[in-house]
Amino acid sequence: MTALAQDTAHPVLEARGVTMVFGGLTALNDVSLRLDRGKIVGLIGPNGAGKTTFFNCLTGLYTPTKGTVLLSGRRLAPDPSEVTIAGVARTFQNIRLFPNMTVLENVLVGRHCRMRQGPIASLLHGPSFRREENAAKQRSRELLAFVGLASAEDEIARNLPYGDQRRLEIARALATDPKVLLLDEPTAGMNPQETEAARQLIFAIRDTGVSVVVIEHDIKFIFGLCDSVSVLVQGELLVEGRPEVVRADPRVIEAYLGKPPEEIESETRGAAEQDKREKP
Repeated sequence: MTALAQDTAHPVLEARGVTMVFGGLTALNDVSLRLDRGKIVGLIGPNGAGKTTFFNCLTGLYTPTKGTVLLSGRRLAPDPSEVTIAGVARTFQNIRLFPNMTVLENVLVGRHCRMRQGPIASLLHGPSFRREENAAKQRSRELLAFVGLASAEDEIARNLPYGDQRRLEIARALATDPKVLLLDEPTAGMNPQETEAARQLIFAIRDTGVSVVVIEHDIKFIFGLCDSVSVLVQGELLVEGRPEVVRADPRVIEAYLGKPPEEIESETRGAAEQDKREKP
């Protein structure tokens, strides 16, 4: 699996001074983020900090009141379909599959943006349409194998276990051939074994050339996964940097973690050392 051709002169994704105002409420205030190629960036913060709103601005669901979002140095249009075609894919905090469709059909929906046949060719089912449809199915099956769902392609999506539904949503996002994958709480509701499997899957995605931004509340997961972490509090960027720097910042401990520094250190020291040894 390969990402689309990339312009190496710029960060793959960059948000500059993004502000989002709803009526009189400022949900985001001058938030910036830089994602370099081959990197994983974590976005953390308390509930209501603006994390999902920021994702919505990055993917064209919201048009920022101020600020710019760039992909490989080019400004992204505030239109979700155009953002997807440009190379940004996402998953959602609450799973948004097509529950009555099969696993394979769900991935094919994601593949649609890369298919070239128009409505007339689709109606006629000519040779070129059949070739492209077969290629889309082959690619979708490759992605199902990549996320560990190869044997489930004919299952109805709603019948999958929760963790498998999360993986299916990731496969559907990958079917768009993204440069950047945005994951909104990918381990929410997972047990420890599923969480570890998700961590290894994200590393595997990174290794294919897709850069990743992850929203997550599990601090052990984030600090062991990401190359850098940004912290949002009340719609503003509090601090950003390497995980070990962010973890030790007193403002993060007070505003986000909500525990005394010594307790946080006790919880994360051993995990951080283990993650450092295991991290590819």
